[in-house]
Amino acid sequence: MSMDQAIVDFIAIGLTKGLLQRMDSIYWTNRLLSLVGKKEVELKQKPSSPLPPLLEVLDQLVEGAVENGTIEEMQSERDILEAEIMDILTPLPSKVNTRFWSLYEEDPKKATDYFYDLSRENNYIKTRSIAKNIAFTKATAFGDLEITINLSKPEKDSRQIAMQRALPSSSYPACMLCMENEGYEGNLNHPGRANHRIIRMNVNDETWGFQYSPYAYYPEHSIFLSAKHRPMLVDQTAYRNLLAIVETLPHYFVGSNAGLPIVGGSILSHDHYQGGRHTFPMEKAEVMYSFDLPAFSTVQAGIVKWPMSVIRLNSLDKEELVQAAAFILNEWEGYSDEDADIVAFSNGEPHNAITPIARRKGAAYEIDLVLRNNRTSTAFPDGIFHPHPKVQHIKKENIGLIEVMGLAILPPRLKPELKEVARYLLDQPNEMKDYHKEWAVMLKESNTVTAENVQEVIKEAVGEVFLEVLKDAGVYKTTEEGKTAFLRFIEKLQKKEG
Repeated sequence: MSMDQAIVDFIAIGLTKGLLQRMDSIYWTNRLLSLVGKKEVELKQKPSSPLPPLLEVLDQLVEGAVENGTIEEMQSERDILEAEIMDILTPLPSKVNTRFWSLYEEDPKKATDYFYDLSRENNYIKTRSIAKNIAFTKATAFGDLEITINLSKPEKDSRQIAMQRALPSSSYPACMLCMENEGYEGNLNHPGRANHRIIRMNVNDETWGFQYSPYAYYPEHSIFLSAKHRPMLVDQTAYRNLLAIVETLPHYFVGSNAGLPIVGGSILSHDHYQGGRHTFPMEKAEVMYSFDLPAFSTVQAGIVKWPMSVIRLNSLDKEELVQAAAFILNEWEGYSDEDADIVAFSNGEPHNAITPIARRKGAAYEIDLVLRNNRTSTAFPDGIFHPHPKVQHIKKENIGLIEVMGLAILPPRLKPELKEVARYLLDQPNEMKDYHKEWAVMLKESNTVTAENVQEVIKEAVGEVFLEVLKDAGVYKTTEEGKTAFLRFIEKLQKKEG
């Protein structure tokens, strides 16, 4: 496909999809010429019949810009130009918001369907990159865990990394989650966001933003962000915010990472939550022990059968549910049980936190409170309730909101590394990493491995490691001693007034 053909086809696709108006086609053709570094286009060029897929045309435009020297052959510059080109087909933020809230009046699902489709169609959600991820499930006594090896985010090359060091520091936008990212051109240190749009929504009389994650880990992976750049704070107000969001979008769940290092999220500098339209394994898990909270008569409470330590609350009364969740948070933040390795403070530093997840169950509201502790020790310098050294050959990163709910986000290094493990198991020449050796030896000893089953053996074993990761992160273990210790905390809750 020639560059002229790509330009004509791009405009034709925009007209066909109703994203451009015919009166504006000359204007947008000229703007596209400028973006890709061309001075003219063959006016007699006719659109292809049938029109090719939009992203194929986008690839051709970006490749042409590289060939004519408009941009350098670097992933960051390609991404920035892709966003600028796709911005042509993306309505202004005001129009997107008007359309969203108009559809919302008909049905909240219609509104999110519109916004999700737009975010995929304009390549803000990197559908092709996401499709590269490896995904499978692992059956356990706690339900089917979901495993992904994340291959969607492009890696930076050495030249780009070197050039980044020479760039002056900038505080605009203050972080990747700020509202100021909407339409931002981007640079070597900051992804292009020209085609980015944010829905404004009222959350308890504050302005918040609702957007999708570019490299979604699950269906309709959403981010809800404060309009103000302020640190994460998981308190009673956060619980009230979570329930307000699921009241607005009852077909979505929403949750928050804990607000402390190790057990918190990767961006603690900006107050935000994550949500979406997905039923995670933890939501499917049953309550194995029900109990009363005397001060909150409308609230049903129970311990969830899950490898981490989860209290589930359910009520038709949204405000009483907020009060009950805040009560448990307040009690947990000050709670110590040295027999269970739980210490609330060390030299004034807090260690206890909660990862909350809210959802609707018909007319009722439900919130899961996952108890966390970020204390370290000589034996476990990365965290006592963090993936232990034995499993870090598979997963050593923090266990955040998504993993808590039963979806493993494993690093891209595992794709080539597990191929070498497979070769080792099949007695083939290999370059297996030393840190996989003990695990691989155990797999070889406990399985009859063949060329036909080697991949299933490895997937099953990786899933088993993720289960151990969740157990490591659980403050109360799934042993009789752990269950007894968990009940000591529950009994303390029942003895106190809210």
